[in-house]
Amino acid sequence: MNTQRQYLKAIYLIQQAEDGPASTGDIADTVGVSPASANEMIGKLQERGLADHEKYKGVSLTDEGIREAREALETYCIIERFLVEVLEVEEFQLEAKQLESVIDETVAERLDTIIDRSEQCPDCFDAEDDVCSLLELDAVSEAAD
Repeated sequence: MNTQRQYLKAIYLIQQAEDGPASTGDIADTVGVSPASANEMIGKLQERGLADHEKYKGVSLTDEGIREAREALETYCIIERFLVEVLEVEEFQLEAKQLESVIDETVAERLDTIIDRSEQCPDCFDAEDDVCSLLELDAVSEAAD
């Protein structure tokens, strides 16, 4: 299930990479849906004042959209770090994607007290690798061996 927060996160990361509006196709690819489904959610985001969509130019987040996208990205980083650093889950990215739509802000805050998250978060996120760049992935690799 793709949530509003997942779309906001995707648009935010694409905007950062492209240094401009995100195309509907790129959003659809990132979230793993058809362009028609992406268009539907983009319309909802626009209605809620979180995004601006101009045909043939792309989607840009509003200030409120950016704030919510950064919160979503921070929660995702917290989940990834918890899965790696505390639970030593090998397939942490798959698990994080499944958990991000069901973990609310309260649970994320509680998980955050367990991990040692950097103040750089969520700017530490590496969109290309879909992972927090500060994660020490050697711990997971060694635990798997």
